[in-house]
Amino acid sequence: MNLDPVQVMKGQSNPKDPTAAPVTASSNGDGKGGWVEKEEFDQDHLGITTKPLLVSCHRRARKVEGGVFFPKPENAVTIAVSSRVLFRTETEQKVYEQKGVEEYLRYQVEHENEPFAPGPAFSFVKALEAVNARLRELYPESEELFDIVLVTYNHAHVGVRLINTINHHNLFIERFCMTGGSSPIGYLKAWQTNLYLSADAEKVREALSEGIAAATMFMSNKLTEVSQTQLRVAFDGDAVLFSDESERIFKAQGLDGFFQHERDNEDILLDRGPLKDFLASLGKLQKKFYAKGHRLDCPIRTYLVTARSAASSGIRALKTLRAWGLETDEALFLAGAPKGPMLEKIRPHIYFDDQMFHVEGAAEMGTVAAHVPYGIAQKHPHKKSLNTGK
Repeated sequence: MNLDPVQVMKGQSNPKDPTAAPVTASSNGDGKGGWVEKEEFDQDHLGITTKPLLVSCHRRARKVEGGVFFPKPENAVTIAVSSRVLFRTETEQKVYEQKGVEEYLRYQVEHENEPFAPGPAFSFVKALEAVNARLRELYPESEELFDIVLVTYNHAHVGVRLINTINHHNLFIERFCMTGGSSPIGYLKAWQTNLYLSADAEKVREALSEGIAAATMFMSNKLTEVSQTQLRVAFDGDAVLFSDESERIFKAQGLDGFFQHERDNEDILLDRGPLKDFLASLGKLQKKFYAKGHRLDCPIRTYLVTARSAASSGIRALKTLRAWGLETDEALFLAGAPKGPMLEKIRPHIYFDDQMFHVEGAAEMGTVAAHVPYGIAQKHPHKKSLNTGK
């Protein structure tokens, strides 16, 4: 199976246009393409003469009674989401690729009152908002909330359609970053971003190199129904929460060498991985619910889903998390068994893994999976026929 970012699995057609061309990760909104060549945008120049219609949708009040409206970045858990993973834009991609940037801009303005359909990150963002609602009930004055920033390469004029779409879907997203073709990485650092989700694998790698937790999102043509009241986030261990140290040992010395290395280093902590701090951010919010007596019905639940074996290599992972002051609500040591069936039972809003082999397996079972392009596995992809326990 071959997964493209934010493209449905092989054989899935665009619900708006069954003839639409495949989506690529480097254009339409989140890829530079021709944006840098077009600094000015003149609606009259595009020959648009029809007046836009008003969007017919219920818009909720933006004021949060008794609570904080905009948390400061240093207090919030900031999630930066690309427009191409929050919404579906295959039709627009086809226009961009076949007719160029001018026709693409014209199309977006002419259709700015037609909301985009939900994309792979949509249910995750809705779950973040559900957690925020609970936090505001318990801590009306607290700024420790999820703060969602919409990040896009799009020209600012496309923002009208994005705003209309957000209002249509009743999302609470007030912070936009529309870069008009420039790299968003500097803005992510300014927002003190805790997690960046994008369809652009190159920008994800750039974010990771700057110390920002990031992942490339994927979507399958089969989506499992997820909870609307509890945020569920699943993580792989090595090269995601932890460093790729053990992956490197496995690649160099094989399975037996890996097991021996883990036994010899059982009491030596693993180094941190790219998403360790994001897990810590989730844990910080979980503890706010625990403090109010909501451990058993906490609206955030985390999972460690690793191909490690429990007895022969799992103890080091658990000791590392404990030493960091972190925990996951559930830990699944699969000893090389496929992760897809387990994830189908968990039904996470998002699952993070460093190996496309596991991302594809999760997507096959209907899980929204995100690739963390970090570590030695990017140079030596896992073979599907290999059952190693790693």
